[in-house]
Amino acid sequence: MFSKFRKEMDWGGRPLIIETGHLARQADGAVLITYGETVVLCTAVAQKSSRQGVDFFPLTVNYQEKSFAAGKIPGGFFKREGRPSEKETLTSRLIDRPIRPLFAKGFLNETQVICTVLSHDLENDPDIVALIGGSAALTLSGIPFLGPVGAARVGYIDDQYVLNPDLEARKISSLDLVVAGTHEGVLMVESEASELTEKIMLEAVTFGQKMFQPVLDLVISLAEECAKEPWELPTIEDHSELQQRVQEMAEAKLRHAYETPQKQERQDQIAAIRQHVNDTLEEEGGDSTVAATVFKKLERDIVRGDILQTKRRIDGRDTRTVRPISAEVGLLPRAHGSAVFTRGETQALVVTTLGTGQDEQIIDALEEEYRERFMLHYNFPPYSVGEASFLRSPGRREIGHGKLAWRAIKALLPTHEDFPYTLRVVSEITESNGSSSMATVCGTSLSLMDAAVPMRAPVAGIAMGLILEESNYVVLSDILGDEDHLGDMDFKVAGTAEGVTALQMDIKVQGVTEQIMSDALEQAREGRLHILNEMNAALSAARVEVNAYAPRITTINIPRDKIREVIGTGGKVIRDICEQTNAKIDIEDDGTIKIAATEASSGDNAIQMIRDIVAEPEVGMIYLGKVVKTLDFGAFVNFIGTRDGLVHISELADRRVNSVTDVVKEGQEVKVKVLGIDDRGKVRLSMKAVDQATGADLSKKEDAQTQ
Repeated sequence: MFSKFRKEMDWGGRPLIIETGHLARQADGAVLITYGETVVLCTAVAQKSSRQGVDFFPLTVNYQEKSFAAGKIPGGFFKREGRPSEKETLTSRLIDRPIRPLFAKGFLNETQVICTVLSHDLENDPDIVALIGGSAALTLSGIPFLGPVGAARVGYIDDQYVLNPDLEARKISSLDLVVAGTHEGVLMVESEASELTEKIMLEAVTFGQKMFQPVLDLVISLAEECAKEPWELPTIEDHSELQQRVQEMAEAKLRHAYETPQKQERQDQIAAIRQHVNDTLEEEGGDSTVAATVFKKLERDIVRGDILQTKRRIDGRDTRTVRPISAEVGLLPRAHGSAVFTRGETQALVVTTLGTGQDEQIIDALEEEYRERFMLHYNFPPYSVGEASFLRSPGRREIGHGKLAWRAIKALLPTHEDFPYTLRVVSEITESNGSSSMATVCGTSLSLMDAAVPMRAPVAGIAMGLILEESNYVVLSDILGDEDHLGDMDFKVAGTAEGVTALQMDIKVQGVTEQIMSDALEQAREGRLHILNEMNAALSAARVEVNAYAPRITTINIPRDKIREVIGTGGKVIRDICEQTNAKIDIEDDGTIKIAATEASSGDNAIQMIRDIVAEPEVGMIYLGKVVKTLDFGAFVNFIGTRDGLVHISELADRRVNSVTDVVKEGQEVKVKVLGIDDRGKVRLSMKAVDQATGADLSKKEDAQTQ
């Protein structure tokens, strides 16, 4: 019934198994890939023909985690998986980026890759497994895919590179780097690091590329046995006559347009040229879809050729110069921290909000539920590129850019013990012409320091580009949007003056050598140091005190056996304190209590109320209390926190008392002295030993008179 094929190897001390022929047999390609006991089903399907009028490759990659993979039931009312989590979205992008450039030129059929996590051993992250499996499914499918793609995770522990560190090892690693590529070269890098040098980062990429070579061989050996017949490669039609016609009409005008440094003006000129070409060709009976492709190629040839030949760029810069920078802080008076970072025609307004432990994000991951105290949200409204379009919820691009900036900043944040705040940063991209994610990194660093977050060092980021034609190449610093679209590499590097904290690389062509990457890293370091210098002119270190509108958090500790008393039955006591003082209070299991309040008096009152609750009464001390209950034999007085004591009828006054209510009423404030505490913790109090007007200890006067 089944024609099963299986390949297995030892990889990093764990078995890697790729199987096909058992599950999802109606997909064009399907593999079940296992690493350790993490299992992912990967499928690939493409439509047999392309849609008319499509001039782009409609590839969709979906990575999905099933809760049953870790023996869990989803939360929520419906108890089933819903919208993709951030991890699922980011992993989908991780798979998409290295496989997208490897489809045959001209292949425009709608294609979908789905990777489903079926089992998670809580040691091996499924993302690397899914990336390899998705590539393997495409390789077996017959779809014109020029793979396979291999991938590996690289850690750096005790000055040693570690292949595919498990989840526990990653917690102590100073590097978390994912590299993907082919036998010929690297296609994608994604990483976060703790201020590592460029040399260490480059060697990590090289190490990862070397380590995934056997995986490529394993996939190829499986494909040699069971791959489906390859689809016919798409026919590349000869459009030389059309190219010549478009070139005659547009080349001179396009060259003039690309001499215009201002983005909007340049785009308006190019749009007018494109419209003229389309109108002319329509009159001549030409294909507008083909013409659009030819026009894009002409643009690409003009921009790339000019840069290679002259080393001058669209906006007149040389290859290493960073655009003019403006850094401003403290723009928004009510925000806890704010900054505007502008680099050329790219601008980010970044705002920091300080919160308490109650504001932490609860993340229900397959591995375990955990809390995140640092959140960074990136928004890209249409007006930032001069467009009017529908405002949608954050998509894959927004989530990916935000996560890249998050990785760049995270290693520099203070510990929760040193700065007990929850941090939320929002980056609003108000202008965009190249590398808004790196502007977000710079703006976030300034905004956090403006909010008095004691970062170890400022962080800056820069995007690098590449123009590569055979052996001739140029590395570009601080790329424009056009240089990104028409270039061969998008290489983003973020870090401090000491080292790299995040690196992301997407390569669109084969042939990017280690030397090219080394040149790009060194040129990025120069640019990063320049940007940091410009940022330091605005703010070089964190402010000493938090904004007047930010909560002040005070930490105190109480005995663990007193936690229940502070919380109260059903949380009544702690709620009452919060309502009376307008403070927020977080209580941890070890007795640590954090009190947050925007006004000092609110925090002080809350602290005093808590201390009153946990304080132990001392014999001989005088307290101000309130009568909470009267009985025939005496009155119970609440005199310290939730602690009550009994004033016997004989201790109410220095005279004979016939009825307790003749002396005190419920709710009345009285001064009492602690006479004693018995073995059961019951407290004996006295009113007659205290002058109710002055609070003086009358028993001491009597002792003095006796002497």
